[in-house]
Amino acid sequence: MSYIDGYVIAVPNANREQFIGQARAFDAMFVEFGAIRVMECWGDDVPDGKLTDFRRAVQAKQDESVVFSWIEWPDKATRDAGMEKVMKDPRMPSASDMPFDGKRMIFGGFAPVVSLPD
Repeated sequence: MSYIDGYVIAVPNANREQFIGQARAFDAMFVEFGAIRVMECWGDDVPDGKLTDFRRAVQAKQDESVVFSWIEWPDKATRDAGMEKVMKDPRMPSASDMPFDGKRMIFGGFAPVVSLPD
């Protein structure tokens, strides 16, 4: 079964086009190194919760939108090898070149337990 890397970030609305452009270039590296699919999703209906929510999780400011992203890999071994290559690749932008504050990014790797249709 596949393996998923998930991310949630806050991106300043003023940086939307810069983020999209950088994501197109950067995400192509994931595919080059084995990813099956990469999705970058700009927040459209992200409600405030009573206890927690996406905006609070990444400390999004009023002028920021929440971006929910994931990378699908064929398996964890491909993901581990691919991520290692991506992190060493000279095309990888530095933290200061990112159009968002990477310190507020939430990320993790996930093993699917249900996948429909299958």
